[in-house]
Amino acid sequence: MIQMSIPLVPTADGGLLIPAGHVTALLRGLAADWVRSGSSGEMRGDEQTIRDLAAVLTELADQVDVECIGFASEKDDEA
Repeated sequence: MIQMSIPLVPTADGGLLIPAGHVTALLRGLAADWVRSGSSGEMRGDEQTIRDLAAVLTELADQVDVECIGFASEKDDEA
């Protein structure tokens, strides 16, 4: 079971943000935990489906990383 602390960053309008690095770590950790649980028989379902679902989470984490890199690059170009 994954246990992690995720810091929340308050915004001026009262919203809350989660740092992208923590989101991607959570997605990748959850995917890895699913694969481990599927391989050990702890999780119901066939292993291929579990691996496919884990791959979707990993791909989502990769997309978040790419978007963040693109955003940071745009900011660097403006400076």
